[in-house]
Amino acid sequence: MKLRTSHSYPSRRSVVLADNMVVTSQPLAAQAGLSMLAKGGNAADAAIATAIALTVVEPTGNGVGSDAFAILWDGKELHGLNASGRSPSEWSPQRFAGLDEMPMHGWESVTVPGAVSAWVSISERFGKLPFEALFEPAISYAHNGFIVSPKIAQLWARGLRFLSEQPGFTDHFAPNGRTPQAGERFSNPSLAQSFRQIAETRGKAFYEGALAQAIVASSKAHGGAMTLDDLAAHRPDW
Repeated sequence: MKLRTSHSYPSRRSVVLADNMVVTSQPLAAQAGLSMLAKGGNAADAAIATAIALTVVEPTGNGVGSDAFAILWDGKELHGLNASGRSPSEWSPQRFAGLDEMPMHGWESVTVPGAVSAWVSISERFGKLPFEALFEPAISYAHNGFIVSPKIAQLWARGLRFLSEQPGFTDHFAPNGRTPQAGERFSNPSLAQSFRQIAETRGKAFYEGALAQAIVASSKAHGGAMTLDDLAAHRPDW
């Protein structure tokens, strides 16, 4: 029997993209980035929208209180961004005397969050779209909810064992006394509201306004050292 080796169609995979792509660990975050390209945005806009969306759909590894780093090529020159936050000004060696290692949880492990400043700075320097537009997908996911993936559900449940005693954690991430299971819809309306304030003020609410005041109030209430001056003084480094 002679096998037929010629085919009417090529055996290689069909083309599934044109000029751009967005690659993330979460499809909804990738869609957030692609939606910016569809609006006429560039790679910087897509990257920012993707990063913001990840703080919603993958809270186990991303957060509005995190730091950020970036390497960008503008076609002529390479740019590096360090948006990691500094330690609170009240931290000193004496404050941590007697400890064998830095705390992993609680306010004594918290430095000034730099991610928001990275989003603002990259948008100002390289973006094309209005800053508020970059938050639209993430706000929708946070307000309307999203389907939790199996891996994130697993990590979420694991995190509860370490963070359940932290003030406010269960209110926002385990509202019914448990973390969401795979396939369940989870929403975070308070995060959506925070995003609106950040978007409308280009980050000023987070470092100098109402959100900054809320951060410092929580820090003081639970033994932290963060101050309004610490937040207001933060600047990302190019």
